[in-house]
Amino acid sequence: MYENARYKEIAVLKEIAELLNEGTETKTVLAEVLSKLLHVTGLHTGWIFLIDEKGSHQLVAHESLPPALANNNHRRMCNGDCWCVNRYYNRKLTKATNIIECKRIEEAIEEKAGATFDLTHHATVPLRAGDERFGLLNVGSPNKTHFQQEELDLLEAIAFQIGTALKRIKLTQREQEMVLIAERNRLARDLHDSVNQLLFSLSLTARAGIEMSEANDVKQTFSYLQDMAQEALGEMKALIWQMKPQGLENGIASAITGYAEMLGLEIETKVTGIVCLPGKVEEALWRIGQEALANCKKHAETKEVLLTFTGSKESVIMSIEDNGCGFHYDNNLEIPSLGLKSMKARTDALNGTFFLTSTPGIGTKIEIHIPI
Repeated sequence: MYENARYKEIAVLKEIAELLNEGTETKTVLAEVLSKLLHVTGLHTGWIFLIDEKGSHQLVAHESLPPALANNNHRRMCNGDCWCVNRYYNRKLTKATNIIECKRIEEAIEEKAGATFDLTHHATVPLRAGDERFGLLNVGSPNKTHFQQEELDLLEAIAFQIGTALKRIKLTQREQEMVLIAERNRLARDLHDSVNQLLFSLSLTARAGIEMSEANDVKQTFSYLQDMAQEALGEMKALIWQMKPQGLENGIASAITGYAEMLGLEIETKVTGIVCLPGKVEEALWRIGQEALANCKKHAETKEVLLTFTGSKESVIMSIEDNGCGFHYDNNLEIPSLGLKSMKARTDALNGTFFLTSTPGIGTKIEIHIPI
């Protein structure tokens, strides 16, 4: 009997290890692993929280949650605190723990929020790899109020596997980001050394043609070619800036200010607070700033722009404001342009908040709040 149980445990670990080894996207991997775990162990319900350094949790995978927990788009699971998350954050929960009475379920019962399908307790297991922590795995079944030690040992082994896979995915994503940055920098160098030089040569040739020609129609043709070459040079310079921002090593405010000056805008910059931004946040703010300044250049009918940064330990706020022509905008309607949608999408991807205000004849303001 003991050997059969050991063989089953090894088979479970093997199946889950195979899933974890193949996955590259966190939420997809965790959803598949949770489903497989419940199937092979005979448990009914489970959910996984990822928890950041500040103790904020995110529901990233769930299976067969009762209506009391699933109602209103899992609001009860996404908001508020609970015993297991608090204990995890305070580093008092370090191993698979036998049944925990679920505060979320107790509150749902008290509030008569829906059926619980007799789920009253759950086991909880921290997800970690070495000293690095990622969140919690919670599992339970209707009317189950106790886990055997062997069950907890298996859950803990699986949790270690999940933690190791999460670390691998994190490192892989970081490596991919570095590869993309390196490739973008290479393309920027190539464009500067080849296309940029060709356009510069074309501009010089057209200028020489103007000076050497006597016929007005020929002079006009060369003048037209020179204007096009100069415009293309400007576009190429902006493209190279977008791919390889000069000055980003001196901070995001410096980089955006330099980009505005390159576009010919007169920018005033105000910075309050000093904060070291994560790479993803800095990259997002840089791309949003580029798009906002490009809009000012193309549509605002003004050269004056105000850039404001406010940093703290909890968040960074960036605003870009012009006193240009503005446009009619209703917050209740869909965002009107692809560029603005892109800015909002980048903000949403970092759990930030995007604000847009614009009034005809007064100007436009874009404000980004991103937690860090």
